[in-house]
Parts: sequence; structure tokens; C-alpha cells
Amino acid sequence: MSEHVIAATGLTKKYGDLVAVNGVSLSVEKGALYGLLGPNGSGKSTMIKMLTGQIRPTAGTATVLGVDVQQDPVGVRERVGIIPEQETPPSFLTAHEYLQLVGAIRKIPDIEERAAWWFDFMDFGDKKDVLCKDLSRGTRQKLMFAQAFVHQPALALIDEPLINFDPIMQHQVKDYLAEYTKKGNTIFLSTHILEVAEEICSDFVILHKGNILHTGTVASLVAEHRHLDDFFLELVQRTRNV
Repeated sequence: MSEHVIAATGLTKKYGDLVAVNGVSLSVEKGALYGLLGPNGSGKSTMIKMLTGQIRPTAGTATVLGVDVQQDPVGVRERVGIIPEQETPPSFLTAHEYLQLVGAIRKIPDIEERAAWWFDFMDFGDKKDVLCKDLSRGTRQKLMFAQAFVHQPALALIDEPLINFDPIMQHQVKDYLAEYTKKGNTIFLSTHILEVAEEICSDFVILHKGNILHTGTVASLVAEHRHLDDFFLELVQRTRNV
């Protein structure tokens, strides 16, 4: 029997008359590298914020790793890794101090060893004692990636994880995510870069203006000799013509 690490039913978020997410229902199985796809403004970031308990849905329900996101939002955030789209680490801490803080909050006994591994893996050990406010965007992204995975969560929800990385680091991160899910962990990845999604995702959902247009697997598209970007554009264009 499949194990759902994310299960959402009728998830909705309204801001006044604006419907950011409209009755979305989806499920994500353990071990999936699941792509949440859509153009800018489609509701992707809002979905991640609701699933991680950062904002409350207007309607609908969701559980993450078996925890109700409305009843216990802190419990959800304790169990998962999160990379928000625009979140930056505290400006008054160095990169090393920030990972030490994350280790203290998450009660990671070997945080120094783990932090050293991440500084080496993401090649920014020379920036460990630099204040976060003085780090480049790419280095801040490396640090945010490290804090999301330093406690090795069973599930990570990440919003546009590659956007500030150079091609070499993008390749390294994509390999890491693929290996991470092979170990039985799950990734829920929001992106509008369809080439990345087609390359690394196992499953995907397409959002447009807060509505689900399609859910499926990358393998099914490959079997039909179709590319995700073409499929995506056809769906969105069809919706606009309705």
C-alpha cells in the first residue's frame, strides 16, 4: 500500500477577492521527487506556505508526514526541511553561526560535523565566518539549502531551489536530490523551470491561476515521446482559450 507523505484535500487560499489557490487536492507518495509546476503567480509558493504551516488555508485540509498542518503547524516544520522562495538567513549571524543556530533549534548533537560537510559539499567553506548580509545571493542560497537538509529530513519542501546557482552547482544539487529520494526520502519541489522538472522529477502537478490542470508522471510523458515544456504550454494555452 502506498504511503502518502503529503495529502491535501480542497486546499484553498483567498486574499479578499483574489483566489491564490482554488480547491487543490493532491497526494505525494514516499520516495517521490514531486514537481509543483506553474508560471509565476500560479499559486506554487502559496501551496508550500500552506503545507508547511506558514499560512493558514481559507478552506480544505492537509497532512504532512501524518501531521495536520492547521492543528500543528510547528510540528510540521519540526519534521520537514524548507527552502522558501525568498527567505534569507539572519543578517547579523555568520554562515557558521546560522547553521549552529539551526542545530540548536533542531537538537542536532553533531551539528559541527554536519555543518563542515555542507560547507565542503557546497564549496563555501571560505565564507563560513562572513555575515549573512554580506554573502552573495548564490552563497545565501547554498546556506539555505544546507539548513534545509542538515537534519536529514524525511521530506523537504523547496521553492525554486536552483534559481541562484551556477550551472556546476545546479548539476551537483540535482544529483543530490535524486540520490536523496533513492534513499526513501521525499522531495516536493516548486519550480517554473520545466527542463529541470523533466530531468529530475518522478511525478508532477501543473498549477495555473490556482487550479490544477494536470497531475501525472514524467515517465508517462516519456512513453508518449512528449516533452514536459510542450505539454505544459499546450495545457496553459488551452485554458486561456476557454
